[in-house]
Amino acid sequence: MKLSDYEVRRRILYKMVRHAWWGGKHTAFDNLSHGFPKDPRGAVKKKLEQLIREGILVEKPTGYGLHVSLNVEKKAEIERIIFG
Repeated sequence: MKLSDYEVRRRILYKMVRHAWWGGKHTAFDNLSHGFPKDPRGAVKKKLEQLIREGILVEKPTGYGLHVSLNVEKKAEIERIIFG
């Protein structure tokens, strides 16, 4: 099953919104590829890196790996991507 770039992006953001990973609440970067089929996981990591560069996701370096959360200032843009 081949997912489009837009669908990968939408699924990542939807998962994070569903779990309320905004601002101070964050999750491990590597955990976000879970739940995707195994073949597009490389594309998921590339899309996560792109979302960080765009400022939609905020990095939080920790002693046990990179964590990310949704950028509260981009809430309207995130909801537009998810819900259309």
